[in-house]
Amino acid sequence: MEIETIATEIVDSAVRVHRALGPGLLESANQKCLAHELRKRGLRVETELAQPVEYEGVKIETGYRIDMLVEGLVIVENKRVDALLPIHTAQVLTYLKLNGCRLGFLLNWKVKFMKDGIRRLVHRLQTPP
Repeated sequence: MEIETIATEIVDSAVRVHRALGPGLLESANQKCLAHELRKRGLRVETELAQPVEYEGVKIETGYRIDMLVEGLVIVENKRVDALLPIHTAQVLTYLKLNGCRLGFLLNWKVKFMKDGIRRLVHRLQTPP
């Protein structure tokens, strides 16, 4: 599946879940509902993936976990905070770098309208030849 098609499905699914359930659920509940919605759409979703850090050729287990990996290509990090902070963006960009992924979404579920809680992040955007 093409990465932009996956991205569209993630955004549409997040909006659908948020419209149905609102901003009051725990982050973990939103994540499970989003994973369910994406799987209903035929997407492969892995949740709570261990994210080791590779340093000098050695993989070191650090306790980091990726909230969601969709189709092995797109990372989704779920938050339920009053406002997204630069550290949240840095977290997703780091996960993208460590996994070799180019696209990620930072979703803040604690918003009135989900469109205001979606941040799309790109790592190493390739320029056309």
